[in-house]
Amino acid sequence: MPSELLRKFRTPFTLLFAVLIIGTAGYWYIGEGNYSVMDCLYMTVITILTIGYGEIIDLTNNASGRFFTILIAFTGIGTATYIISTFTALIVEGHLKETFKKRKMEKSIKKLENHYIICGAGRVGSVILNELHSTSRHCVIIDRDEEIIQIISEKHPEVISIVGDADLEEVLEKAGIRSAKGIFAATGDDNQNLVISLTAKFINPNIRVVARCLEAVNYNKMKKAGADSVISENFIAGMRMASEMIRPTVVSFLDKMLTEKDKNLRVEEVNIHSRHSGKKILELELDNFPNTLLLAVVSGDQWVYNPNDEHVIGDNSKIVVITNPEERLKLKTHLHGD
Repeated sequence: MPSELLRKFRTPFTLLFAVLIIGTAGYWYIGEGNYSVMDCLYMTVITILTIGYGEIIDLTNNASGRFFTILIAFTGIGTATYIISTFTALIVEGHLKETFKKRKMEKSIKKLENHYIICGAGRVGSVILNELHSTSRHCVIIDRDEEIIQIISEKHPEVISIVGDADLEEVLEKAGIRSAKGIFAATGDDNQNLVISLTAKFINPNIRVVARCLEAVNYNKMKKAGADSVISENFIAGMRMASEMIRPTVVSFLDKMLTEKDKNLRVEEVNIHSRHSGKKILELELDNFPNTLLLAVVSGDQWVYNPNDEHVIGDNSKIVVITNPEERLKLKTHLHGD
């Protein structure tokens, strides 16, 4: 039982226990020891609960005994009523809180646009959540385990969390999949990730799907099911181990960039609006963003690394930069206006 409930009920239960002890002892004394302890306890209980059975202990012409009964009745009934009303209030309050929480969640999801949906809040899903949260991106998380969702809600109360099976259409609809920008199929089951990818693309063909793949044989199946990108954990682990061996400084640089909370730098991509087509890099005024480093310009399949100021922007281009979440949002507004 939570400590808050213990605090609420400690005093009334202590008082009720005291009334039972005092009542039992009092009736034993009033009965001059002619009644058993069980009879005295029974007399106390039926007095407190106002059951109305006949008196076990004869109080005829016993004014002090009847006065004692009145005191026990007032004290015991008041305490019992308080305990019952507190229990009732907790139940009603719990239902009301849950109802308001659901309504608030539904309203919040309706307001979301271009958010991300994370299916699976386990080892991988929690890492994805932390990354999206640290880079100021809105997301909704789904998991069938209510206990895991409760932990997520306590750690990230601002994140919308849904209990349910992410491979069901109604659950994805509840998460706002029609207005979402991307979805992560990050459960620990390849079959479920495959169904999530298929269902997500069926509901919203424009959504980007990134799927987790535990078994290499399922890679092509997930691609055919609609996943835009499939992440094989074994491949990533192998690449990481090889990089640690042959380029440890580069790995340390990336790790430091990802874990340093003060600067919170990330490699990001920002779309460039068509109104900037034909302009030079110099005209984008990137100097106004001191925490942003330009790495490359991408136009279709063409990549230009470390472009100079005279490089001309083409149609449907985007830039790859190292920046922080604050400047990413400003840069996005500056270059695309959204």
